[in-house]
Amino acid sequence: MDVLLDILEPGQSVLPHQVSPALRKRVVGIDLGTTFSLVAAIGVEGKPLCIPDEAGNVSLPSVVHYGQNGSPLVGQAARAKLLSDPETTISSVKRYMGRGLEDIYKKSPNTPHGLEAGEGGMVRIVMGDKRVSPVEVSAEILKALKQRAEDALGGTLHGVVITVPAYFDDAQRQATKDAARIAGLEVMRLLNEPTSAALAYGLDKGREGLYAIYDLGGGTFDISLLKLEKGVFQVMATGGDSALGGDDLDQWLVNRLILELGVEKPDSGLIQACRKVAREVKERLSNEETVEFSMPLSLAMGRITRDEFEGGIRELVWATIPLCRRVLKDAGIEKDALQGVVLVGGSTRVPLVRRMVAEFFCMEPLIDLDPDQVVALGAAHQAEALAGNERAEMLLLDVTPLSLGVETMGDLVEKIVPRNSPIPTARGQEFTTFKDGQTAMAIHVVQGERELASQCRSLARFELRGIPAMTAGAARILVTYQVDADGLLTVSAREETTGIEQSIAIKPSYGLSDDEIADMLQDAMRHGTTDMLARLLNEAKVDAERVLAAAGAALKEDGDLLSDGELKQVKAVMVALWDSMQGDSAEKINEAVVQMDNKTRFFAQRRMDRSLQMAMTGRKVDDFA
Repeated sequence: MDVLLDILEPGQSVLPHQVSPALRKRVVGIDLGTTFSLVAAIGVEGKPLCIPDEAGNVSLPSVVHYGQNGSPLVGQAARAKLLSDPETTISSVKRYMGRGLEDIYKKSPNTPHGLEAGEGGMVRIVMGDKRVSPVEVSAEILKALKQRAEDALGGTLHGVVITVPAYFDDAQRQATKDAARIAGLEVMRLLNEPTSAALAYGLDKGREGLYAIYDLGGGTFDISLLKLEKGVFQVMATGGDSALGGDDLDQWLVNRLILELGVEKPDSGLIQACRKVAREVKERLSNEETVEFSMPLSLAMGRITRDEFEGGIRELVWATIPLCRRVLKDAGIEKDALQGVVLVGGSTRVPLVRRMVAEFFCMEPLIDLDPDQVVALGAAHQAEALAGNERAEMLLLDVTPLSLGVETMGDLVEKIVPRNSPIPTARGQEFTTFKDGQTAMAIHVVQGERELASQCRSLARFELRGIPAMTAGAARILVTYQVDADGLLTVSAREETTGIEQSIAIKPSYGLSDDEIADMLQDAMRHGTTDMLARLLNEAKVDAERVLAAAGAALKEDGDLLSDGELKQVKAVMVALWDSMQGDSAEKINEAVVQMDNKTRFFAQRRMDRSLQMAMTGRKVDDFA
């Protein structure tokens, strides 16, 4: 934390490529992840660092809990509510971003929350009488990361770079930008996660050649091929699945646990309990051959071997390999032309994943950096370059993940911007009228690889009016698609003989309307003070619950160290802390926590003395020399 606090200290020595610290803009990179989210900034030595919270944790669980008072809890405090209050606690919301109801149920039929279609087709998450959009939930996560960064950097952020899966489509990218706007963040760039990971590895620092970035996160899978040559950082091809990730590996374990428990229709509480156990078991199986664990909401014990787990998830992991093969084919590259393979995402810690990647690419992958942090670190580098804080020594050339086209007669699709086209880009194509005397033309913008418009995703519709009445085929209408560096699209149509033109910035279905965003921003400003007070109260209560739980466990284990009078004293301060939690003053709760710490310190010291005595029993002084 101290290193980050010194980032912008006046008079600090800087590297030759950096601007004066007093002039540097406060910028960060954010990895808005399915399971965890991180925020990173450049430290005084020019190296990116993930910013930790007060407890030293750099990862913020992507979990939001909506309490009765309406003030949401985010991160660790919210995660603690997954079991006790699953109906109003939302996790893995990234899977819902930019998605409609049919999309979600097709990929994830067993969702832990009730869902319904909202305005514009965007899904709404149902929590009793309350309805929230994935964009609003993501905005709460971004607000928490923003607050963490501003506390560490000592002031308001100038801008951010937010990473997105390379295979995010227009609607998902727009939803991410909407969430940032609600959180009060200025987005300088949406950066594809594989590109960000490559930046973190320093592949732009003197290394040249072809690299594959294999990114298996909590909710998405991306595979990208990057070419580095003379400072040009070009994405050759990208592919993946925006609904395949570590959550699916967890789901196999969840299904097994529910089957072993013999529950036909599990409620949300049991599903969340199974998810918690599944994640823990998956992580342990990366280092252990056999894992024994407590069954969810049960006194029974469970047991699973790594071989059993790998047998269950093999098809899921194998599903990533054809996508890797397709991207190589799209780029016209053979595997032996690659200089390296970079692993990104926490799910790449699973041994089966690493073995399959190594076998397919015929080389051991690069695992030098923490796969959970690498994306955020790369985003921090890009933020510095875009803000002018460091000299940009490379040119980033990203690509479109899916083809962009227009519907023509017969439900056919004419692709104007093919998949894997470098961006930013502008491409145009001429069309003509179908009927004599036709004075208007409907433009239907679609996205996807299918040949029929009805099989692709509809992005927008608009009309070009005022076309001169001519015979069919005489008019010349130029339709131009412009894709910016964030992968977002603007479409224009121009009749060449008259100059009449109509354009539209694509606002995909499943995004928020401008009025909705404006209302949310006004609500945030109007209720800013009360929201912050409510948040502080909730955080204080969560901290107090933790202290009471720890004290109860200590009494159960070492209560014999206390006399009757001392035991009475400890229980009295515990009751006082509990009573303070029934009020609405965060200050009083924090004071009660401090009071309890002061009056139970002697007990903690005795427990420590007992632990040391037990450790030294039977050993000689020379053993500790």
